[in-house]
This record gives sequence, structure tokens and C-alpha cells, in this order.
Amino acid sequence: MLVETLVPFMAIIAVATYVQSIAGFALGMIVMGTVTSFNLVPIAFTSVVISTVTLMNSIFIIKGCFSQLNRRIVILTVAGMLPGMFIGLYLLEYLSGSFNEILQTILGIAIIGAGISMILKSPHKERKESKKFTFLCAGTASGILNGMFSMGGPPLVYIFYRQPFTLNLIRLYLLSIFFVSSISRLTMVGLRGELTADMLIFSAACIPVVLGVSWIAKHYPPPISLDTMRKFAFCLLMVIGSSLLY
Repeated sequence: MLVETLVPFMAIIAVATYVQSIAGFALGMIVMGTVTSFNLVPIAFTSVVISTVTLMNSIFIIKGCFSQLNRRIVILTVAGMLPGMFIGLYLLEYLSGSFNEILQTILGIAIIGAGISMILKSPHKERKESKKFTFLCAGTASGILNGMFSMGGPPLVYIFYRQPFTLNLIRLYLLSIFFVSSISRLTMVGLRGELTADMLIFSAACIPVVLGVSWIAKHYPPPISLDTMRKFAFCLLMVIGSSLLY
């Protein structure tokens, strides 16, 4: 049973890693939505594996690029994210018991909302950078979703895609924040004593997949623009989110 579940799980991880390596986001949403749609493993289980593989993917992609970022923006976003993550973990524990259908509905709405928000507008150099408080609020909302589903991307995608940054810089910002959030979430779950042997086995099996796909995406990117990849991710998220609601 473990192998029958692990193989499709790894295939989903591979696709999601490739999309995130190119676009800078969507790994958590693609994996969580697809795995939950097929009912492979529980949401709490998937969240731990996503945190682990997101951590590895982020390390590989942002290595040597952190100097390009405004560290104050990253720190403000993370400062809002950490308390939100506590709230999200509590909600996950509460809803996983008797309200699993509600949990899946929230997941589906979050995925669809993320797809719509990112496709409405593209980054533009003439826009003004948002106020610092905006990044703090986005971090809190992201932390709640991170705690519940290990997919804190939607609020961050919404905010960062409205900044006067290049698409590549936005990708680095998102991956840097995901790096910090993944470490934080794994630490919190570990301190709560909720890590299991199967979670660690799945994570260990998926890490080589993540590293391999990340290397391929970095050295042999697809012959399409980041904007086209973003639109592809949008379509994929719409299908996944709709299937969850259905």
C-alpha cells in the first residue's frame, strides 16, 4: 500500500516542482490539491511532505541570489507569517477531526482564488511599491494557509505580482519566503510531536525527485516565457480547485 501511494505521490511532486522552479510558486497548491482530490493521504500528512520538498526546492533555486532582495520586505512578511502559522495549525487540527469536508472546501476556494488573483494583473514597472504594512498583512494570511495546508502562496502571489518588480525577482522573493516558512512549519510540527515515520519516508523519497527536477528546470528551462508558465499554472490550479469543490 505504501508503494502504491508513494509512486503517484512522487509523480505529482515532480510536476509541481517543475512549475514552481520556473514560476516561483504553486508547488504546495498543486501537490495539496491533487493529492487531496485523489484521496491518497490525509491533508496533515501531505502538508509535512510539502514543507520538506519546498525547503529543498527553495535552497536549490535561491542559492547565491538572496543579495538581490530587499531584506526588509522579506523580514516583514515572515514576521506576519509566524503567528499566522500557529493559527493555521490549530485550525487544521480542529477541522481534520469532524469537519474534513469543510477543510477540503476551504482548500478548493483558496486554490481557485490564488489562480484568479495571479492572472488578473501582471507586474508593471510603473507601479509603486506597496506600503510595508501590506507585506505584514499578506504574511499573516499566508501563515494561516501555511499552517493549514502548507500552501501559503495565494496571499503572497496576490501582493508580489502587484509590485514594480521583474517576474524573476518576484520568483526569488516567493522562494525565499517559502524557504523560511517551510523551516518554521516543520519545526512547529516537530515540537508538537506530529511527525511520523511514514511522513519521513515520503519526504526522503521525494527529495531526490525535487533536486533532480529543480536541476533540470534551472539548466534546461522550457522555451516559453515566465508569463506563459504563469498562465499554465493558472489553468492547472483552476482544474484542481474545481475538482475539490465538486
